[in-house]
Amino acid sequence: MAVGISSNELYQVQILPHVSRTFALTIPQLPSALRPAVTNAYLLCRIADTIEDEPDVSAAETFLFLERFVAVVAGNESAPALAREVGARLSARTLPAERELVSNMERVVAVTAALGEQSRPIQRCIELMCDGMHRFQRTASRRGLPRSADLDSYCYYVAGVVGEMLTELFCMYSPAIAAQREPLRELAPSFAQGLQMTNILKDLWEDRSRGACWLPQEIFSRHGIDLGALERQRTEAGFHAGLRELVAVAHGHLRNALSYTLLIPPREGGVRRFCLWAIGLAVLTLRRIAACPQFTRGADVKVPHSAVWLTQVSTGLSLRSDRLLKRLMEYAASELPLAAPLGVRRAAVRAAAQAAELYDSKHESGRTAALAALSARRASERA
Repeated sequence: MAVGISSNELYQVQILPHVSRTFALTIPQLPSALRPAVTNAYLLCRIADTIEDEPDVSAAETFLFLERFVAVVAGNESAPALAREVGARLSARTLPAERELVSNMERVVAVTAALGEQSRPIQRCIELMCDGMHRFQRTASRRGLPRSADLDSYCYYVAGVVGEMLTELFCMYSPAIAAQREPLRELAPSFAQGLQMTNILKDLWEDRSRGACWLPQEIFSRHGIDLGALERQRTEAGFHAGLRELVAVAHGHLRNALSYTLLIPPREGGVRRFCLWAIGLAVLTLRRIAACPQFTRGADVKVPHSAVWLTQVSTGLSLRSDRLLKRLMEYAASELPLAAPLGVRRAAVRAAAQAAELYDSKHESGRTAALAALSARRASERA
């Protein structure tokens, strides 16, 4: 065991490559002071996803499991008990690595508890994600989402909250990054939405096989496409046109992601590299989707290992130069359609603000109820 690393932290390092090859690649680029917290946050999100995605558990039961998971992360409920109950309900569709992760929930949550102040943004992220993700999953269907604004909100709950959490962790780690806290916070939901939209487009057909579609019908209606009947329309020009519009929006968000990354001081090379590798892989995936709109599975547009290696080398050589990084983005994304980055940023920020307002309102109600209960108990004691 490495000096200074607990057995639970070591478990995190060992399980990560089995549940995410991408994060197993990018997280080690971060400074050592950030790696345990970011790994922990990802694994908690993956446990929440595993609970939410289980098809053999009813929506009502899933909601209760997620509420209890939020309580576990906050230290208010037993992790082993929840892990046993969830584990007993997981079907054969759950990957073995995800099943193992759920069974080791106690070890992951033990790391959360040991993180101190770093646990605060992680707990907020998990609470918002579990609440919002389930509200969307409960009404998911192959008909898609009604409006583009609904896609913005969905992306905020499943990814934007992660961007906000990472921003807070970066600011806690580095005073130089914290000096850019406000512009980073403004761009974080857009950065995350660019990555999430890329995954939504790539995994379109796998999601449909599970009965879900996260594309907005509003966009496809303009091209005469009914998402509910997409299997019959997948080769039509209208579908390809709608897909191209969404590629343009995702590209706009990734332009904002680069702006976010350039706010990170060049001397924080590990944080920059973590962001740049994610952006580079997303841009390359969008290029493959745009070039092959007739793809039928995510594997058809998967970025090859040679392109991953080239992304790592090129971003490494340009790491400290904002000018070179901008030129690299222009070159990599030159053939992609583009929606105005400012517009897509405003949409993501609006969704984030609405969610934050709901979160603050919920917690204020909780505090008011707690104070009322405390006053009533004290009055009873005096009587």
